[in-house]
Amino acid sequence: MKSIWVRSFLLLLAGALFFVAVGIVMTWAPDVPVDELKARWARPPSRFIAVNGMQVHLRDEGPHDDPAPIVLLHGTSASLHTWDGWAQALREKRRVIRFDLPGFALTGPNPESDYSMESYVRFVKAVVDQLGVQRFVIGGNSLGGQVAWATAAALPDRVTALILVDATGYPPESLTTPQSIPLAFRIAATPGLRMLMQYTLPRGIVERSVRDVYGDPSKVTPELVDLYSAMALREGNRKALGRRIEQGYTGDVAQLKAIKAPTLILWGGQDKLIPPEAGQRFARDIAGSKLVMFDNLGHVPQEEDPARTVAEVRRFLGS
Repeated sequence: MKSIWVRSFLLLLAGALFFVAVGIVMTWAPDVPVDELKARWARPPSRFIAVNGMQVHLRDEGPHDDPAPIVLLHGTSASLHTWDGWAQALREKRRVIRFDLPGFALTGPNPESDYSMESYVRFVKAVVDQLGVQRFVIGGNSLGGQVAWATAAALPDRVTALILVDATGYPPESLTTPQSIPLAFRIAATPGLRMLMQYTLPRGIVERSVRDVYGDPSKVTPELVDLYSAMALREGNRKALGRRIEQGYTGDVAQLKAIKAPTLILWGGQDKLIPPEAGQRFARDIAGSKLVMFDNLGHVPQEEDPARTVAEVRRFLGS
């Protein structure tokens, strides 16, 4: 009897392993060299500049005599493309600078695997220094928002205004509203699955993760899933994502009270990753800041509804 149970168990295990192997083969997705991605995702006005041992994917548009260009920073697993709508609306009268942060999109991994907030602030400073920009407005979404406020705190004499869009920074356990973490982020935070993710990338996981951060998932198009999939497949990015998540998203929020730059805070009322409660805390901790809530938008409101969100930015910068 015992041998029958053992045999049955081994058959079930072999069957399970077979289906796992088939699944891996069907979703096999090796890293893609950045040069293979440039033709579609780095068309003009994209260019690459050398910064701290990286070839940084950057777009610099609008009048270069702007005394305070607008620097825009994307979030985790996103890219400079998340700001397409804002750049189109602003570049006629303002210089708009956006670039892929280390660890993501076409810029790719930091050669030192350092994704700390201090490293990101140094990176932003190095980019604007190389572009000859002394004073600038800085804005960011999610992780990019945290980099933006940390930069404003570190460079108070150079940051003229701050725009936070569903920014990270507060300890998750300090928020009373529970977070809903996108599936791809949960996989990247799990050691065994993280290793598997470096060789496979089911399109369904990417699509579900993007839909999770939209207030209206029906706005997620196949082309948008193509973009996020391509940016994840860029050589080294999946490994870098695991390292970035290991380093956490809790910032030195005591710095917020020292920020003097005029600050606009935009938040999606349907953000399940960083709930609106966090936006209210930013508004409380940054003196004189203005909070605008978009009740039906999610975690990436600048991407989900660029026209409505950038209208608030134009009013803010105009004032």
